[in-house]
Amino acid sequence: MVKSMTGYGRGEYSKYNRKFVVEIKSVNHRYNDISVKLPRILSGLEDAVRKTLQAHISRGKTDVFVNYEALGDVDVNISFNAELADSYMAVLSAIKERYSLDDKISISSISRFPDVISTGKGVDGEEAMAELREVLFEAVNGALNSLISMRENEGTALKSDILDKLSIIAHMSGKIAKKAPEAVEAYKEKFRERISDNLKNIGVEIDEARLLMEIAIFSDRACVDEELTRLSSHLEQMRQILETPESIGRKLDFLVQEMNREVNTIGSKAHDTEITQIVVDLKAEIEKIREQVQNIE
Repeated sequence: MVKSMTGYGRGEYSKYNRKFVVEIKSVNHRYNDISVKLPRILSGLEDAVRKTLQAHISRGKTDVFVNYEALGDVDVNISFNAELADSYMAVLSAIKERYSLDDKISISSISRFPDVISTGKGVDGEEAMAELREVLFEAVNGALNSLISMRENEGTALKSDILDKLSIIAHMSGKIAKKAPEAVEAYKEKFRERISDNLKNIGVEIDEARLLMEIAIFSDRACVDEELTRLSSHLEQMRQILETPESIGRKLDFLVQEMNREVNTIGSKAHDTEITQIVVDLKAEIEKIREQVQNIE
């Protein structure tokens, strides 16, 4: 199936008092470039998220944005810095002894000192991490499925448009195939008349054998049968590739270059204004296909 490299997907999932919202955006790119932006407490899952996307996306610039919300105190950790508290106690005891103070050192006094007791967000324990991972990947898969669906829908539209343009190119090629022999014959007659007139003006007789040889050489150089045959083959190959399930963007891009090469050669051989105009129109259609192919995975 033809897939576009451009798309957007969003997934949202809540469970275990945890909520994830995942957004995935992708645009065209020569390679498979995936960027994942996770909250700091989930940085260890970045590689797993990237591998999940790589299993379904083969080309494009993809950005993944993950927003996490704890619906409660599930990830709030309270920590006690025993070493720092020991230091405070030692200093307070020294002050009490030095100045013979009667004040007692209370728990509330120690707890109020900076950094003895601290709170923060973090994932503590294998069970909590497993819960986070489950909720995260439900949201990731939801966003990924939405992205793939959009890329496939756009790819279907691209395929239809390219097939239409291939039909136009085939029709134009047929017009050239029909016109080319007529153009060669017309040029041969004009060439014969011009040579005859020039030789008569200087009183020299026509060397029919030499004239026929020159006409034969021109006819061979002006013949575009091979180019038209190769162009027709490229059109058929492109139709077949558009039906294949794997990533096809690079193959199509190569065929577009080859099609352009054949049309340029036809244009260089053309000695007819009608064929020249058809060549100009052909190149315009091929350029339209090239622009479309740039968006295909």
